[in-house]
Amino acid sequence: MRFKNQISILFLAINLIACKEDKNVESNLPVSRSIPAKTFQLQQSQGLVEIKSTGMLTTENEAKYAFKIGGVIEKVFVNEGQFFKKGNLLAKLKIDEVDAGFVQAKLGKEKAERDLQRITNLYKDSVATLEQLQNIKTAYDIAIKQLDAVAFNKSYAYIYAINDGFVTKKIANEGEIVAGGTPVLAINENKSSAWLLRVGLSDKDWAMVEAGNSAEIVFDAFPNKVFSGSVFRKSMAADMGTGSFQIEIKVNFQGVNPAIGMFGKTAIRTNGIQKYQSIPYDALIEADGKSAFVFVPLAGGKVKRQAIEIESFDEQGVKVKSGLEDIQEVVFTNSAFLNESSIITIIK
Repeated sequence: MRFKNQISILFLAINLIACKEDKNVESNLPVSRSIPAKTFQLQQSQGLVEIKSTGMLTTENEAKYAFKIGGVIEKVFVNEGQFFKKGNLLAKLKIDEVDAGFVQAKLGKEKAERDLQRITNLYKDSVATLEQLQNIKTAYDIAIKQLDAVAFNKSYAYIYAINDGFVTKKIANEGEIVAGGTPVLAINENKSSAWLLRVGLSDKDWAMVEAGNSAEIVFDAFPNKVFSGSVFRKSMAADMGTGSFQIEIKVNFQGVNPAIGMFGKTAIRTNGIQKYQSIPYDALIEADGKSAFVFVPLAGGKVKRQAIEIESFDEQGVKVKSGLEDIQEVVFTNSAFLNESSIITIIK
């Protein structure tokens, strides 16, 4: 009997220990808790379309100097970045061949002049006919024009500066054979102080830009300055190399001395109207360039991870271009702690 009581006490102790362990296991199970979050009510706004692009700085009076005739370059008298004055000799061709052509044309003119004199005398003596005299006179006139043409071409075997300026690029060098009209020097003339930022746009953006649109420009060389400007002109054809459409923005440098070729970033304020939705910065998660995500509250305290496309940023928040159509609100607190399995409690 005593033995049976001991067995009963042992089983009772085992049951008590098992119950205690079950209670401890239950206490260690994770408890699902909701995360407090605030939401932002979306409101549609509209504003002027702002187009951003990049480009290189140049001037209004950019030109490319070339020889009218082809030949071998004998000498280029200037280097890149060098200033020159109006009338300075910048480059010249070897003119041996041109001189030979000039002498030939001169001799042809002298022969035609002698022939004309001889036929004129014979015509006066009624030995030559009027037709012969007219033919010789025509040959003489042709010889004069040929000499004039050769003399004119010889004068363009030299490149002289038309105005004061400086060399932006030396395209050809001594000893090179160039065809007539092939650029030898790219220059900028100093007769105007207009600086232009030349940028390339897509056809859609190009269509929205108009001459006179205001712009803001920043340059890496002047990181703490924002320069004002306006659209000066639009190209009417796509660039053959890049396929983009060129826009030139006249920049007001306000006393700063820039250099040609500087890299600039611009924001052009167009007359186009664009609708967008603004959200707080805190609502964004995983932003990468123009792409980002937000959490959208659903029924039952659940949330959905929604992809969006960013239009731009300003002091008030983020302008969203797309992704929030037919959505009323987004979560903007504790977004970093959420996933699509989270449960939220919306607080005011």
